Amino acid sequence: MATVVDCPTCGGKVIWNETSKYRPFCSERCKQIDLGAWAEEKYTIPAVNLPEDPDLKE
Repeated sequence: MATVVDCPTCGGKVIWNETSKYRPFCSERCKQIDLGAWAEEKYTIPAVNLPEDPDLKE
């Protein structure tokens, strides 16, 4: 049984094997759309502000 995943860009089904040239994307177009989003900084990872540890003061 082949593994099938959703394309992260369009949601289309992609068979996960060696013949899927652009996996996890369904096409070159979806791959380029995702790359463009990264280049435009549309994806972010939220920062976590940890409480200051008084024992670590220099």
